[in-house]
Amino acid sequence: MTTALADATDEEDPPESGPIRRCIATRETLPKERMLRFVLGPSREIVPDLANKLPGRGMWLSARGDVLEGALSRGAFMRAARGPVTLPSDLRARIEDGLRARIRDLLGLARRAGQAVSGWQAGREWLQAGRAGLLVQAVDGSLAERARFGGRNLPAVAPLTAAELGVVFGRDHAVHVVVAPGRLADAIRQEAERLAGFTPAVPQVS
Repeated sequence: MTTALADATDEEDPPESGPIRRCIATRETLPKERMLRFVLGPSREIVPDLANKLPGRGMWLSARGDVLEGALSRGAFMRAARGPVTLPSDLRARIEDGLRARIRDLLGLARRAGQAVSGWQAGREWLQAGRAGLLVQAVDGSLAERARFGGRNLPAVAPLTAAELGVVFGRDHAVHVVVAPGRLADAIRQEAERLAGFTPAVPQVS
């Protein structure tokens, strides 16, 4: 569902404190975990701050592709920055690539900490032992194989391809990854949900 973009407003945004932020395009207030932060670079270029750590006044946008496109076409960044800005032509691609990289990094951290396993057998063992907090499956994996794997009562995301998951786990490909409950699982799920707002569903083999 597309949310109508808000008109220009002189209303001041609240300070960057607390768990809620206001979208510069729609003026919705949402949890910051469902949004993207942008800052102005040295030459007034718009820079996505996916980790929410760069200095400067943040400009927050709902983590959805349609909202980004509307913000670009209607000058929301210029209004929020109170002046001219430089918009990279590949801004959407930078966001998508950056979110995928964050998911890969988080999965790598989980693997090295012993909090994630890949593969059918290891994953099924974790499911049966109650050690699973999140199921990560390949977006291009077989729907039938993914359904057979189980974990129906678990949160599940499919942000990366089998080849991308395989790189994280030192394999040619990986369709099933199980992550233990905890902060890393929560962070992976959050980033996957932000990415899902920008990427259309990929047709999958049954």
